[in-house]
Amino acid sequence: MMHLAAFLFTPGSHSAGWRHPDAVTECDMEFAEYVRIAQLAERGKFDTIFFQDTVAVNGSGALDGVSRYRPSQGRTAYLEPTTLLAALAVVTQRIGLVATATTTYNEPYNIARRFASIDHISKGRAGWNLVTSQIEDEAGNFGADHHMLHSERYERAEEFYDVVAALWDSFGEGALIRDKASGIYIDPSKIHFQDHVGKHFKVRGPLNVARCPQGRPVVTQAGSSGPGMELAARTADLVFTAQSDLAEAQAFYRDLKARAQKYGREPDHVKIMPGLMTIIGRTEEEAEAKYRDLQGLLSDENSMRLLARLCGDLDIFALPPDAPLPPLPLSNAAQARQRHLMDKAARENLSIIQTARYLGTSLGHHLLVGTPARIVDTMQQWVESGACDGFTLLSPHYPRPLEDFVELVVPELQRRGLFRTDYAGTTLREHLNIPVPPNRYEV
Repeated sequence: MMHLAAFLFTPGSHSAGWRHPDAVTECDMEFAEYVRIAQLAERGKFDTIFFQDTVAVNGSGALDGVSRYRPSQGRTAYLEPTTLLAALAVVTQRIGLVATATTTYNEPYNIARRFASIDHISKGRAGWNLVTSQIEDEAGNFGADHHMLHSERYERAEEFYDVVAALWDSFGEGALIRDKASGIYIDPSKIHFQDHVGKHFKVRGPLNVARCPQGRPVVTQAGSSGPGMELAARTADLVFTAQSDLAEAQAFYRDLKARAQKYGREPDHVKIMPGLMTIIGRTEEEAEAKYRDLQGLLSDENSMRLLARLCGDLDIFALPPDAPLPPLPLSNAAQARQRHLMDKAARENLSIIQTARYLGTSLGHHLLVGTPARIVDTMQQWVESGACDGFTLLSPHYPRPLEDFVELVVPELQRRGLFRTDYAGTTLREHLNIPVPPNRYEV
């Protein structure tokens, strides 16, 4: 069975999608709109919804209106996602709830406690998207003059995960007794201290939240650089990635599954779900017309700003926009996304401005324009040829494109026997067919 996640990147993953006449732009800050979108994805039987997060206004260091590196229009304000997950847990019943929380600008105890609480509130539907921050502007909000180097971020992330995972095992089975007659509340022998001392963290423990309904929340990971893949292979249950070429996706899939096996993990317990944006029409002509309407709103200036962030020290604005995309100096931001753009530009002979438009259209993810049958043909090919286990669905704006997918594509997937017609379980682990991990202190 194919797995599906809805990537809720409000007000839309197309950089100009929020300008579309059908777009509800208030979905960035209005809780009622988030409820509407989450319940829509649940009606479509998605495994999970997934919220990205950045702890800064991207480009805020140049909000003077002069610099070419000021923020692109659109995604500048939105609700903090872990708070949002807790609220959405009470207005949904089955769908998974995943949010990003950076290991660069957080502490392990806070993250462990927060996601364990969400897992209890949702009765086993929580997931933590473990990422290292990639936005330079974040550093200034946490007492740093410069963003931590890529290698150092991943070193910190490895230790961060180890501490969080250990904290989630603080309470053994039956640790909470709560016996009124005897007055015994806990069994001290089943409370486990971590006593972690490492390069980046010193954490005694235990966590003051009982063991989660899922054993621990599902861990997702979105890095596709070498260090990112290694972290995902060791820690992640679900991997979000970006590929737009079948052969590239197949190579990534084989590589990551092999790395997971190297760590003694069952490869099938690591689900790989690349990003996918769909523009859907009941006819090919209708789909193409929708695509043209969206592209007519796209600003080359904003698209170039998005590209500039991934160009390292190269001033991409100094080059002719119709020139081929040159090799880019290594970025301290998203290195895998940078490599993806360079590979795609070389493979398809894209100019600088064409590459920027591709990024502005789908954030560098796979784009499919067509009828439900045509879109499902490609999705089926990717899953059946060993390119992925499912997809993370991006929407150019909300809520109409997601409604189109639920109303038109999901039934076609179900008709072909590729996707569930109803939830078989109640937890995110059950949706993904990933077992509950044992408590490390009691094996």
